[in-house]
Amino acid sequence: MSRIVLGVTGGVAAYKAVMLASRLRQSGHDVDVVLTPAAEAFVTPLSFAAVTGRRAYTDEDLFAPQGEIVHVELAGAADLAIVAPATADFLAKAAHGMADGLLATILLATRAKVLLAPAMESAMWAHPATRRAVAQLRADGRTVLEPAAGHLASGRSGVGRLPEPEEIAQAIARALQPRRLVGASVLVTGGPTREYIDPVRFLSNPSTGRMGLAVAEAARDAGADVTLVLGPSELAVPPGIEVVRVTAAAEMAAAVQARFASADAFIATAAVADLRPREIAPAKVKKADLLMELPLERTTDILAWAGSVRRPQQVLVGFAAETGDLAAEARRKLDQKHCDLIVGNDVGESGAGFATETNRCLFVTADGERQVGPTSKREVGEEIVAFVAHRLGRP
Repeated sequence: MSRIVLGVTGGVAAYKAVMLASRLRQSGHDVDVVLTPAAEAFVTPLSFAAVTGRRAYTDEDLFAPQGEIVHVELAGAADLAIVAPATADFLAKAAHGMADGLLATILLATRAKVLLAPAMESAMWAHPATRRAVAQLRADGRTVLEPAAGHLASGRSGVGRLPEPEEIAQAIARALQPRRLVGASVLVTGGPTREYIDPVRFLSNPSTGRMGLAVAEAARDAGADVTLVLGPSELAVPPGIEVVRVTAAAEMAAAVQARFASADAFIATAAVADLRPREIAPAKVKKADLLMELPLERTTDILAWAGSVRRPQQVLVGFAAETGDLAAEARRKLDQKHCDLIVGNDVGESGAGFATETNRCLFVTADGERQVGPTSKREVGEEIVAFVAHRLGRP
C-alpha cells in the first residue's frame, strides 16, 4: 500500500486524527504522524505510535542528532500528505509557504499530493483571510476538503467541524487512485435544463447536478482535463474543473457541439428537457390563460447527436432515467444512440436518481449488464471513469 504523512495541528478535533491514523493502518498504509507543538497540547505522540506501529514526529525531530534531514526523508518517501485537523493558523502559514516547523517544512519539500482537512469555528472559516488562504492553497494544487456542519467546540452549531475519520479516509483513497486519464479531455453534462414558458415559469425536473459534479470530480482526480456543461444548480463546482453555465436545452446543446470534437470522452449525465414551449411569452401569462393549450416542440437530443457524429475512438456514456423496465430501456438507448455505456437509474427507487446523495445504477454495455450500488454518487462516478479509462486503453 502507500506511505502517508499525517500532520496534526492544535485543535480539539485532534482526537479524531488518532482514529484516522488507526483507520489508515488497518487499510494497509504506513503512516508517519507529525504533530505541531500545539497538537501536543491535545494528543500525544505515544497515542499515534500505539495505533500506527511507527514512531510519531514532533518539532524536536526537525534537526536530528544523527544528522539525517528528517523533513526531506519524510517528504520524499510520502505518497500522500494529509493535515487533519488543519487549523486556521496552519492554513494561513501553509498558504504563504512558511516553514517554521517540521510539518510545514515537509509540505514545502514534498512532491506528493497534499490534502488539508480544516477544523475551526464557523466565523473563522468564513473570515476573508481564511477564504484567501484556502483559495491560494487550491491554486497551488493543494486539496482543501470542506469542513462538516454540526456541533462545534464552542457549543454553537455551524460549518467548521472536522469531517469524520471515515470520510477523510475515503478522500485519501480517492487521492491515491492512479491518474489514468492524464492528458485526456473529458466533456460532461450535468444538472437540469429550464425551458421557459414566460419570464417566471418553466418546464424542468428535480435534477440537482450532483451526479454530473461527481463524475467531473472523479475524472479530474484521474488526471483528465474536464469541462462540465452545467444546467441550473446551486451546488458548488470543485476547483480544477472548467464549468460552462447554461439554462435551456438549446444552450446546453450548443455548448456540447462546440466542444465535442476535441473530447476523448463525453459523459452525458444531464437531465435535459425533451420538450420546450414553441414560443416564450414576453410577459407573465395570466392565470386564467394557463389552461389554454401550450404549443410544445422537441428539444435537441444531445446524446443522439453525439452518437451520430462520434469518432470511433471517442467514448460515449449516457444516462437513462426510467420508472419501468430499466434494463430494456437502457439497452434500447445504448443501441439507438450508439453509446459505449448507458447508466440506468430507476428514479422511482428510494436512494437513487434525482436529488439524492446516493445512487443505484444498472451499467449496460454491448457485453452485458452490471449492477452498481447502492453507493455514493462519487463512487458511481469513479466506476464510470474506470470504464472510460479502460475503453481509452488506459488500464
